[in-house]
Amino acid sequence: MSRNSTATPQQKKLFNLHPSAFLLAAQLLMLILFAAFDGSQSHRAVLSAISMLVLVLVIWVVMRSSAFQYIAEVIAVPAFILTLLYAVFENDFLLSWSSLFSAVLYFYTAFSLIIYMMGDEQVTTDELFAVAATFTLMAWGFAYLFQVCQIWVPGSFLVGTEVRPLTFVESLFLSVTNLSTAGLSDIFPGSAWARVLIILEQFAGVLYVAMVVARLISMLRSRTLKRHG
Repeated sequence: MSRNSTATPQQKKLFNLHPSAFLLAAQLLMLILFAAFDGSQSHRAVLSAISMLVLVLVIWVVMRSSAFQYIAEVIAVPAFILTLLYAVFENDFLLSWSSLFSAVLYFYTAFSLIIYMMGDEQVTTDELFAVAATFTLMAWGFAYLFQVCQIWVPGSFLVGTEVRPLTFVESLFLSVTNLSTAGLSDIFPGSAWARVLIILEQFAGVLYVAMVVARLISMLRSRTLKRHG
């Protein structure tokens, strides 16, 4: 007997809620927790491990595909293990590789949500949440890449006139301002690799906005043609 058939009405209602909304809410909650524990690397590592579990569950709910679930698990398992190891041992080697796998998992989830949003000609409430969740996934992914870059290439970022490693919140701040084309503010790239990441994120941000706008225009045109057809 399936779990849904034995679930209470309250549980069934929970199962039918929008998974993209859960993902977006989890990311916003993680943002608050990251800010609260900024500067405490062990706390950040534990929170990152929790976020990996959230992403794996969301991918499974959204995609409803064993193939996609398998790929997500292959990416998430080393990310989770490395992040937990970093929470215990706290060294740059573990941080760089856990951040790299985390970035891949976030980008994969964003790609999965884009496929999900493009899968039909209707805009559901869950897809509206997915639009926002995809943006935050991309921002988180590049923030993790910035963490990798500054470990592998020291001096990759400048905060004002000071060359120092960015905290994760600073990396996320740089990522969001860059992805939204709001500007780099007081944090600047200090190496060629950092500049390449900045360029790629700017390109991804513009492409994502263009894709969303093009989809909305296409759907509006399709509805207009059906109405007059």
